[in-house]
Amino acid sequence: MNSQADDEPKVPPIDRPAGVRLQKVLAAAGIGSRRTSEQLIAEGRVAVNGVPVSEMGMRVDPQTAIIHVDGARINVRDDLVYLALNKPRGVLSAMSDDQGRPTVGDLVADRSERLFHVGRLDGDTEGLLLLTNDGELAHRLMHPSFGIAKTYLATVPGPVPKDVVRRVRGGVELEDGPVQADSFRVVQAQGERAIVEVVLHEGRNHIVRRLLAEVGHPVQRLVRTAIGPVRLGAQRVGTLRELSRDELAEIHRLVDKAM
Repeated sequence: MNSQADDEPKVPPIDRPAGVRLQKVLAAAGIGSRRTSEQLIAEGRVAVNGVPVSEMGMRVDPQTAIIHVDGARINVRDDLVYLALNKPRGVLSAMSDDQGRPTVGDLVADRSERLFHVGRLDGDTEGLLLLTNDGELAHRLMHPSFGIAKTYLATVPGPVPKDVVRRVRGGVELEDGPVQADSFRVVQAQGERAIVEVVLHEGRNHIVRRLLAEVGHPVQRLVRTAIGPVRLGAQRVGTLRELSRDELAEIHRLVDKAM
């Protein structure tokens, strides 16, 4: 005998569309309100995976979609973090050390993400070091072909004569090949010491120290102050900060341009 439940009509399961509405993803990424995001879409200023979008209703997977607004890539994954560290002198650019020496990993030990340091700084070098759990972006930033400019302040024996400035700008031959600074200038002259600013695109080992030693001004102190659009500014030694949306968008723009 059939029960009453058997006689009741079966309700078909609801087939919900996959993904999240594009305007909601944009709003969550901090682009603006949902209404502002809808306006950007309507104006054709949003592209998904390289294809411009101008109609509402599109759904995307935030974990895989590559989204640009006005040509700038937008970070829409909430599980990815991008951090700037002011690395202290004497701290290794490593997440651990079997000899017990202080490392960058010690400074981020309380964070839950599995972080990578993007490139490295010598133990005796201070300043800006990027950390992220975005392995793809970290790989691109470290690859020589992408050539993101890095800026350093070096304290050296002074004075630094004009012919040395011209020589560094023109190119210096090292044992592993020539190196040419994108920019080189004396920032401060302090009698027997000087502070110079060096901008380079390449990242060979100890390249700034070797370059300045070759021209007769060995480094006494070295601080990296910028990586592309990300600047150290007044950030205190040993502290972390999250990259701004503008900084991250500019990094993506530089990386995408180099591809």
